[in-house]
Amino acid sequence: MSDIKIITTGGTIDKIYFDAKSEFQVGAPQIGEVLKEANVTPGFEITSLLRKDSLDLTDADRNRIYKAVKSCPQNRVIVTHGTDTMITTALVLKKIAQKTIVLTGAMQPAKFRFTDAVFNIASAFAAVQLLPAGVYIAMNGRIFDPQTSRKNRDLNRFERRDKLDK
Repeated sequence: MSDIKIITTGGTIDKIYFDAKSEFQVGAPQIGEVLKEANVTPGFEITSLLRKDSLDLTDADRNRIYKAVKSCPQNRVIVTHGTDTMITTALVLKKIAQKTIVLTGAMQPAKFRFTDAVFNIASAFAAVQLLPAGVYIAMNGRIFDPQTSRKNRDLNRFERRDKLDK
């Protein structure tokens, strides 16, 4: 058994451009390729659970994510997720005890030359190994508590809520 479980749900991190349709759609998970290129050595296992934009996730989808995380034998779990509703899903996962769960995603697809995906994945991979049990978000070079953070759409980043309220 691997040390770390990675569950992919879609989002911008996995978006690819379909030229024939002139639009972006969620494609195959990119995290495996990113970790392979980075020569990551700790054992990990990837399960592609969903391929959806996070704005299209339903309560049933979040319940499916919850069940997948809760039932996996690993105590260290990374969930790749779209950034728009990442906090909503993280709050659902807070009901799971005894596991370190880190959600991450990207503002630009992993396939882009200039993307935050690689850095966010690396941050999540380190965080899941170092943090105590709980649910976290790894974005923009920081680790966030989903209960005290939000996505700042104007600045295209995650921030603590108290910073935004001032």
